[in-house]
Amino acid sequence: MAFLTKFLKTAAIAATALGLAAGAAQAEKKDLTLAYVEWSDTVVATNIVKTVLEDAGYKVKLVPLSGAAMWQAVASGEADAMVAGWLPATHEAYNAKLKDKVVNLGPNLSGAKIGWAVPTYVDITSIEDINKDPAKFGGKVIGIDPGAGLMKASEKAIKDYDLKVKLVEGSDATMVAALKDAYAKKEPIIITTWTPHWMFAEWDLKYLADPKNVFGGEETVNTIVSTKLKEEAPEAYKILDNFNLSLDDEQKVMVENNKPGADPAATAKAWVAANKAKVDAWMK
Repeated sequence: MAFLTKFLKTAAIAATALGLAAGAAQAEKKDLTLAYVEWSDTVVATNIVKTVLEDAGYKVKLVPLSGAAMWQAVASGEADAMVAGWLPATHEAYNAKLKDKVVNLGPNLSGAKIGWAVPTYVDITSIEDINKDPAKFGGKVIGIDPGAGLMKASEKAIKDYDLKVKLVEGSDATMVAALKDAYAKKEPIIITTWTPHWMFAEWDLKYLADPKNVFGGEETVNTIVSTKLKEEAPEAYKILDNFNLSLDDEQKVMVENNKPGADPAATAKAWVAANKAKVDAWMK
């Protein structure tokens, strides 16, 4: 009888342990929030990874933010991840401040670049050439959202090159609209820009040489996640850790997104369906 009693107690403890383990497995976080900036490349990457995570059983919410707010959201845990950490230069300030409060899973895209560009019909080749006739460009450089790393670098470029131009704040969309209008009229224009971006496929553009190296060299776009994600959602962590795209991947989807009536969520789903082998590798 004593043996039976001891056996039943042992069985009960084991069952409780199994129940707790099962409960822990069921408690894995399934609702995820991805932060992103509304840049053409980031919209592509974020929607693709959202699709893959949803196919893996997660419910994913996308939250558009400024660059600074995006980093802060991941650092505070308000967002679980973002796939738009431009390093080492563009987001250097955000990374320096918050790197101990986030986890950098490394590059998801290589060969990225920032700088200023003009249409190829404009007869300058370097940032230094702007001061020869700043009035030709209306005395301005067309920028994107205030606070973006590219805008901070642009402000530094104006100072370091002692340029007689003003940096105009806006967004990716307003910058592209200004370029489209100027290009149609063959008017000179200077824009803040980056690669990858679909407009290089749409129009003939050239980067201006940057002899002072204000904008830095080649960059990578990195996946940044919250410090709790690996514990709370290990499968999602694994997918995000494996996630990567090529410049060609992103630019092709960006071109699709630029077509009238295009839906970034739909183009992302189409890309995922057409690239099963690559996506399957992220799931390993």
